[in-house]
Amino acid sequence: MPTDASSPPRPLLLLVDDDPQIRQLLSEIGSREGFEVLEAADGAAALEMLHRRHMDLVLLDLNMPRVNGLEVLRAVRAGGTSSQIALMSGAASVADAVEAIKLGATEYFSKPLDLPRVRALMAAMRKQFQDRNSVLDSDAALAERLEVCGMIGRSPAMRELFSVINRLAPHARTVLVTGETGTGKELVARALHALGPRKAKRLITVNCSAVVETLFESELFGHVRGAFTGATADKIGVFEAANGGTVFLDEAGELPPGAQAKLLRTLENGELQRVGSVELRKVDVRVIAATNRRLDVEIAAGRFRSDLYYRLNVVGIAVPPLRERSEDIPYLTAAFVRRFAKEFDKSITGLTESAEERLVQWPWPGNVRELRNVIERACLLCEGHLLTEADLARSLNERPAPPPAEEEPAGPSPTAAALVAALDGTGGNKSLAARRLGISRRALYRLIDKYAVGSEGD
Repeated sequence: MPTDASSPPRPLLLLVDDDPQIRQLLSEIGSREGFEVLEAADGAAALEMLHRRHMDLVLLDLNMPRVNGLEVLRAVRAGGTSSQIALMSGAASVADAVEAIKLGATEYFSKPLDLPRVRALMAAMRKQFQDRNSVLDSDAALAERLEVCGMIGRSPAMRELFSVINRLAPHARTVLVTGETGTGKELVARALHALGPRKAKRLITVNCSAVVETLFESELFGHVRGAFTGATADKIGVFEAANGGTVFLDEAGELPPGAQAKLLRTLENGELQRVGSVELRKVDVRVIAATNRRLDVEIAAGRFRSDLYYRLNVVGIAVPPLRERSEDIPYLTAAFVRRFAKEFDKSITGLTESAEERLVQWPWPGNVRELRNVIERACLLCEGHLLTEADLARSLNERPAPPPAEEEPAGPSPTAAALVAALDGTGGNKSLAARRLGISRRALYRLIDKYAVGSEGD
């Protein structure tokens, strides 16, 4: 059963013994010592339970049918669990005791059990549990204090990022934010807006990769009635709607050429024209653009205007990838665990030591977004009060493979008719059309230029 977040978590005690009377005795003692007690009648059942959740203490009988105590201990240690395990035996031998200690057993009890020693071990494990929870609470509290507009970090890279944001927010009118997918570029944009003089005005976000290209100019600058088929009324664009505030252009590298030219004029003169109108309108907008692309490469390929790049990049902010600030991972993790434990109504307090090590060692190609998604899924599936390495592994090992590099297809190039059909069938959505044709978006643009498709009204 999942742990209820309405009551504070108790340390978990697993009793593994084929003698029900021993289990009953130890269960009563464990409950009085403040443990949540679980029982298993054999080694196979114990292994299944240990695979599903972290146990703070395991009292494990040596001589059991099917799978004995030493075999359970070997399997548990091979799996990397940090559970404390004490062996019990009614036929104790020096050789067994030595082997148990070599395998990492915390204690070795002979039967009949020395109950004061058992209680002392339980008390020590309960104290260890409480101390670890205090550390985890401290990490979560520190993560809250380190947060700046949704971003968390105390690494040199993040301290420098926060310093740059604070210096630029009051003054910069155009900012280019660069960084890999998932690093938090939108949070940087929100911080620049929230800490600047326009914070009382609107911040409007445009995901440039999600707008149909034929509607781009209308989306940004508006249109007048009759400007194109379906334009039944005048419409203001994002820039007019955000007048006095901030426009955040996410994935700005996806801007089509026509929109790039109009955006440049708006940035330089503070003027825009609605589609289908000759009237110039004045706007006062801060523009923050973000991209994970190398815009110098896009410029060299002719897909991005160099003059627009220099106008956007008056000041630039580079957001560091997570692998370059791994010291922030424990604090990010603590914040995510606290958020999702509350959301899922579970009393998850943190991670086991082996799980923490796994996170620090992971390369995080998806950056903070990937870490958040991994923790969210692990919290959803977790059955105990600590996330284990097994909880994380299910998310870490099920990431989709990275997309292949964009190359020309090996087979024959699509015909002009096939290109037109794909574009018509997707309403002009070039990303979807490229997928239907089995080519890259870059290759699609080359074909559009080659066949002059959409040169009239596209």
